[in-house]
Amino acid sequence: MLAKIKSVGVFGIEAYLLEIEVDVARAMMPGVVMVGLPDAAVKESRDRVRAALINSGYQYPVKKVTINLAPADIRKEGPAYDLPIALGFLLATEQIESALLTDYAIVGELALDGGVRRVKGSLSMAIALKELAVKGFIVPAENASEAAVVADLEVIPVKNLAEAVGFLSGKLVIQPAAANLDEVFRERSVYEEDFAEVKGQEHAKRALIVAAAGGHNVIMIGPPGSGKTMTARRLPTILPQLTPQESLETTRTYSVAGLLDKGKSLIATRPFRNPHHSISDAGLIGGGTFPRPGEVSLAHHGVLFLDELPEFNRRTLEALRQPLEDGKVTIARALTSITYPAQIMLVAASNPCPCGYLTDPKRECHCTPHQIQNYMSRISGPLLDRIDIHIEVPPIAYKELAGRETGETSARIRERVVTARRIQGRRFRNDGIFTNAQMPNKLIKKYCRVDEPGELLLRQAMTELGLSARAYTRILKVSRTIADLEESPEIEVHHISEAVQYRSLDRALWRG
Repeated sequence: MLAKIKSVGVFGIEAYLLEIEVDVARAMMPGVVMVGLPDAAVKESRDRVRAALINSGYQYPVKKVTINLAPADIRKEGPAYDLPIALGFLLATEQIESALLTDYAIVGELALDGGVRRVKGSLSMAIALKELAVKGFIVPAENASEAAVVADLEVIPVKNLAEAVGFLSGKLVIQPAAANLDEVFRERSVYEEDFAEVKGQEHAKRALIVAAAGGHNVIMIGPPGSGKTMTARRLPTILPQLTPQESLETTRTYSVAGLLDKGKSLIATRPFRNPHHSISDAGLIGGGTFPRPGEVSLAHHGVLFLDELPEFNRRTLEALRQPLEDGKVTIARALTSITYPAQIMLVAASNPCPCGYLTDPKRECHCTPHQIQNYMSRISGPLLDRIDIHIEVPPIAYKELAGRETGETSARIRERVVTARRIQGRRFRNDGIFTNAQMPNKLIKKYCRVDEPGELLLRQAMTELGLSARAYTRILKVSRTIADLEESPEIEVHHISEAVQYRSLDRALWRG
């Protein structure tokens, strides 16, 4: 007998409807054959399903069983198809009957005792099922809160195989899982850190406020212990709150990667990712035999912080250029390609020299000019082209560190950042971009006009301070953001003057 069960597969962060066909027939040589491009984890479901059926009190057919995963031209991976395959066995052997199977898609990994374990990507699956007008979705209980954020989809949580059989046969009533998005946002959109906790470093804090207002990438240069990491960790707290759509996009990426915490239905705060400098290309950008999102995609709509930037593999850093330019990552394989989102703010930190004390007034640097030049040259020009703001972060004075005064809170700073973002939203409403950092040269000429005193200051900066040619457009974009923070329609001289200060790596000191 033939049974057909609806399930869902994931490709990248997108999901697609999958049909599982189970055919049980008499044959001289009993066995199970699985087709439809299954990977090793899918093939192993034969043994998990067999044990789960027997330990749940059902019969396992000693017959010829053929399992087809359609569409057959997409590779299937992971254990998410255990539960629908087991139900297909029961339906094909007439151990159960159900008229509800056509209304529900089913996923779930089976334990050997018949328990149902969580799977990856249930949020993407739920979104796809809603778009396909499928009535309901039977999921592991641990995935229920995640899938339930999708409205107008009946999400049925099950803890074991017996519960799934009971529900589908009409013998057990299971209430659909529900989630209140407004309540989830209210409870989870709270940051543990606050900008008020940062002692001193007013110049660095001001630069990060400008970066947040315009969506600019940042690099901080300073000796160890100057507070670069502490300040960077608080950057997400002054960015605008995630919108529901941004939250869904970010959560989908974490869901597919299997990194969404148990019981957590949505990511309501902007992510902050801080990978170690030993990370591989695939770990940072994404990839692998079965491609997975990398750190740059896990930082989607948030901040990617690269501490000790020159210590990263240069080839790994060069792979960042495309995501920073396009806002997405495309991983190509022989038979297909997968695209992951990567709209991020890049914040990098670096020592000024190999020993770290070149700019420290209290510690002596023993590095030679050649060593300093080689160290800083590990950061390529094309990558620096995508970083608008360079900040020198000096050591913190004891008086500031021991002081009881607190700085401006993240909530108050965020209000100014949101106001500046609104100004940019109105400015770019017909241009297809959202922040000043995204402006191409055409829009820079249109929106970053300066008067004669401003042109004179720019000319002096280019010649007397030894700034590079690539710094010109960066200064204009940052100047536009500083003007937006002051709600000024025009770029004035003091806006340009402040923006010039944020080009440390273009000066002769850093070129050796």
